[in-house]
Amino acid sequence: MDTQRTAAPSRVHPAKVAFASFIGTAIEWYDFFLFGTAATLVFNEQFFPTLSPAAGTLAAFATFGVAFLARPLGGVVFGHFGDRLGRKRMLVLSLMLMGAGTVAIGLLPTYAQIGLAAPALLVVFRFVQGIAVGGEWGGAVLMAVEHAPPRRRAFYGSWPQAGVPAGLVLSASAFFAIEQLPDEQVTAWAWRLPFLASILLVLLGLYVRLQVLESPDFERVQESRSAFPLGEVLRTSRKPLLIGLCTQAAANIPFYLVTVFVLSYGPSELGVSRDTILLCLMAACVLDILSVPLVATFADRVGRRTVLLAGAAYMGAIAFPFFWLFDTGSPWLILLGMILVVTVGHAVTYAAIAGFLAELFPARVRYTGASVAYQVGGMVTSGPAPFAAGALFAAVGGSWVLAGYIVVACAVTFGALLTADRDSGSDR
Repeated sequence: MDTQRTAAPSRVHPAKVAFASFIGTAIEWYDFFLFGTAATLVFNEQFFPTLSPAAGTLAAFATFGVAFLARPLGGVVFGHFGDRLGRKRMLVLSLMLMGAGTVAIGLLPTYAQIGLAAPALLVVFRFVQGIAVGGEWGGAVLMAVEHAPPRRRAFYGSWPQAGVPAGLVLSASAFFAIEQLPDEQVTAWAWRLPFLASILLVLLGLYVRLQVLESPDFERVQESRSAFPLGEVLRTSRKPLLIGLCTQAAANIPFYLVTVFVLSYGPSELGVSRDTILLCLMAACVLDILSVPLVATFADRVGRRTVLLAGAAYMGAIAFPFFWLFDTGSPWLILLGMILVVTVGHAVTYAAIAGFLAELFPARVRYTGASVAYQVGGMVTSGPAPFAAGALFAAVGGSWVLAGYIVVACAVTFGALLTADRDSGSDR
C-alpha cells in the first residue's frame, strides 16, 4: 500500500493535462475506428474476395476483432513500463505505434495484387493497432486522473473517455467524405486516404503530449515501484480486476453493435443507406463528446459506482426500443435510437469508468491494473460483438436476439458492480 497523497498541488493545471489526453486519445481512436468502418464498407471486397458477401463481411469483422486480442498484451507491456518508467513515455510510444500500424494499412496491397499475403498482413497491422490502443488508454486516463483533485477525478478522467466518440466522429466523417466519390474510386484507392491522413494527426498528437509533465502520483511512488506490476496485481487485486473487466460489458457491446454492426445490418436487411446511418451516428457521437464529461461531473457528486449501476440498468432497458426504432428504417427514428444508445447510454455506462478503475488499484501498479482490467474487458466484450451479432442474426433472423445480447451484457455489468465497494475517493 502506498503512502497517502500529499496536499501539494499539481505543477500543471489538470485541465491542460486532461485536454492533452483528450487530443491524443481522439487521434488514437480515430485510427482504431477507421478499421471498423472500412471492414464494413470495403475490406470484404479488397481482402476477402473469394468468399461470399456474407462470409466476407464476417471475415472482415473477425479481422476487426484481432485488435481486441492484442489489446490486453498492450495493456500488460505498456502497463509494466508505465508503472516502472512513467506514464508520459508510454503515451508517446503508443501514439507512434498506432500511427505506424494505421499508415501501413493505408499502403497495403490488396488480395488481387499479392494474394493471401494481403489478408495476412492486414491481420498483422490490425494487431499492431491493438497493441497501441491497449497501451494508450491506461496512460491517458491516469495522466488525467492523477493530476486531478480527488473529488474531480471522474470529471477530468472523462476527457480522454470523450476522445473515443471524438475519434469515431473523425473516422466516420473521413469515410463519409470519400463515400461521396464514385464507388469504383472508393474501392480502388480512395479508402486509403483516411488511413494515410493519420500521419498528420499523429504529429499533432505527439506535439500536444510532449508538452505535458509526468504524473505527480507516479513521481510520488517512484521509490516503492513494483518490480513486477502484473504479478502484484494478480496476487493482491484479483477481485478488483474481475470487477473492472465485467464493468466493460454494458458500455462496449451496445456501442460496437451500433457503431460497427449496424453499418452492415442497415443496408443489407433494411435498405437504409450507409450515408444515412453514418450521419446519424456522427450526430449522436458529437453530442456524446459533450454528454460524457457532463455525466462524469454528476458521478463525482453521487459516486462512480452509482452512475455505472444506473447506466447498466438504462442500457438494458433501451436495448429493445433501439432496434424497434432502427428497424423502421426512418432516418429520424434511427437518429433518435442512436441518441438513446450513444449520446445517453454510452455516457452513463462509460464516462465514470476511468475514475472508477483508477480507484480500484494502488498507484504503484495502477497503470497495469487499470489497463489489464479495461483491455481484457474490451477483448471479451468489444472485439467479438460485431461478429457475434452477425452470427446471432444469421442463426435466428430477428433483431430481438441482438437486443437480448445487449440485455445480457448489461446484467453482467450490473451484477459485478453490486459486488464492488462503494467509492471511497481515496488515493492509495
